[in-house]
Amino acid sequence: MKVLSAVVPCFNEEENIKDFYDEFIKAVTVLKEKEIDYELLFVDDGSTDDTVLKVKELKESDSKVHLVSFSRNFGKEAAIYAGLEKTNGDYVVFLDADLQDPPSLLPEMFSYIEEGYDCVATRRVSRKGEPPIRSFFARRFYKIMKRLSKTEIMDGARDYRLMTRQVADAVVSLGENNRFSKGLFGWVGFNTKWIEFENVERRKGETKWSFWKLFMYSLEGIASFSTAPLGIAAFIGGLFCFIAFVAIIFVFVRALVFGDPTSGWPSMVCIILFVSGIQLFCLGIVGQYLAKTYTEVKNRPKYIVKEEI
Repeated sequence: MKVLSAVVPCFNEEENIKDFYDEFIKAVTVLKEKEIDYELLFVDDGSTDDTVLKVKELKESDSKVHLVSFSRNFGKEAAIYAGLEKTNGDYVVFLDADLQDPPSLLPEMFSYIEEGYDCVATRRVSRKGEPPIRSFFARRFYKIMKRLSKTEIMDGARDYRLMTRQVADAVVSLGENNRFSKGLFGWVGFNTKWIEFENVERRKGETKWSFWKLFMYSLEGIASFSTAPLGIAAFIGGLFCFIAFVAIIFVFVRALVFGDPTSGWPSMVCIILFVSGIQLFCLGIVGQYLAKTYTEVKNRPKYIVKEEI
């Protein structure tokens, strides 16, 4: 039998572990008819509740349940990478423990793999239950990414995707520390099928993604898969140099024709402040890319394992 490796990143999900496991078992029972066995890997991202304990309880009754627990919170991207490294199945799928990624979709997803697709990815067609301002900025982010990046990143894309071992190995080979998985999966290519589903709210507990965390994550994605902001900064710099040159000529001509009255200092102060703000903005863009380079050069491990079962 071929093996499906299911990777479940967890951070303080003690309330959802058992419910998720029950839903997952229902889905893989259907796959057993196609001679597909499973292994279930929970990657604990430094939880401070009883998530690890709940997984160990499952392990006692199901030997196919495995656990990798980090020494601290390294982030979901590190958990995804660890899952790719630690699993050996013929197929790999990522699911969130909060059941916002319905395991019931697995049989449909696997049917497309049988048709010859290398990867089956999911995207939400609605954001029901999310705060309106969060949904608004999320849609703006995907539109910006489509314009700035050559890598395909679908609006509403989830990390929930099923792939062959070849795709999984290709993503593991990308050893960068600044990871943005939605972009990495698009960058490696392969024949991908997208399926849509309505947004599913968390079964229990609260989301760990605040607006600020999502905002920083979006900046990570833009800096990782587009150098367009650097080009924008250079264009703005060139534009203001041109404006300054025209202004110098204007001031020179006005002084020759009308003299040189000492007026207009408030407007001059406003202009200086505005131009200074643009300079700091462009410097901040350059700083983002420099920070990425600094992180990559240090080459620290993406995660540290505290316990592995």
